Amino acid sequence: MANVLWLSEKDVTDLLTVEAALPLVESAFAQLARGEAQMPPKLYLDFKEFNGDLRAMPAYLPKTAGADGRPYAGVKVVNSHPDNPRRGLPTVQAVYVLNDPETGAPLAVMAAGRLTDARTGAAGGVAAKYLARKDSKVLGLVGAGRQAGAQWEALSVLFPFTEVRVAAATDEESAAFCRRHHRPDGPLFRSVGIPEACDADIVVTTTPGRRVVVRPAWIKDGTHINAIGADAPGKQELDPGVLQKARIIVDSPEQAMHSGEINVPLATGAIFPRNIAASLGEVVIGKKPGRVSERDITVFDSTGLAIQDVAVAACVYQRAVQLQRGTKVSL
Repeated sequence: MANVLWLSEKDVTDLLTVEAALPLVESAFAQLARGEAQMPPKLYLDFKEFNGDLRAMPAYLPKTAGADGRPYAGVKVVNSHPDNPRRGLPTVQAVYVLNDPETGAPLAVMAAGRLTDARTGAAGGVAAKYLARKDSKVLGLVGAGRQAGAQWEALSVLFPFTEVRVAAATDEESAAFCRRHHRPDGPLFRSVGIPEACDADIVVTTTPGRRVVVRPAWIKDGTHINAIGADAPGKQELDPGVLQKARIIVDSPEQAMHSGEINVPLATGAIFPRNIAASLGEVVIGKKPGRVSERDITVFDSTGLAIQDVAVAACVYQRAVQLQRGTKVSL
């Protein structure tokens, strides 16, 4: 059996930027919308007594947007445990296994924490590219952890922001985010409360909990929202009233209805499946419109798709081979 390439978290971090992931993820969404990709639903193991879960996410792309354009398949095993920071551990930890579809052989096993952050950040960037107003200048972040940072990395490439308003669980957390990301030639970063963070052209929510943090009165016409934090049944960040007056775009209707931002409002009858305007892939390929008017409130419901993972993992693997990074392991 051929050797398998092991890539550590440091290897992946060195080889991957959110900016590089943007076109890879956009291409993956397009392939999914055209019916070219294979992506079964996420498989969940729910650990209620430990306030966490474990997910398996397989996918196949017949063409990747990286250097070699080859088909790739793979599966990510990833957890979400919001209490982990108290234990000195990340909320999300993941491993990715990349396979050659022609033989089924594993090509690489890589740590997938940075991979998950980058592909989710890139999805938010792609969504805002198609859904946010082109003249967006103010960004509001509700949540200031790793994913908020990845969203900022993607959005800062696409929009000339003049101000970033950051709200977090504590003033210390939001202030630390502002210090970490401020640059002398960049936009003004301010630590604010949630209502002020929501008074923005683009709002990103990345909180891990199960309580509503964004109210309808705080969202003005023309706002685009990337709803990132709700990625399991029972989770939600937006008051249903926000969704009732919004144009809702999802990454995957099936996943979103099961575990995305819309899962709770659907279960309670606050909204209905007909309220879903389109999938992001349908917007990318021009099959359905995204933003229709400058006054639209648009919401991107991101649950995280396995096609995003395989697209980015393939690129990481290609770069690792090219630059001779990682450790070859015999099975």
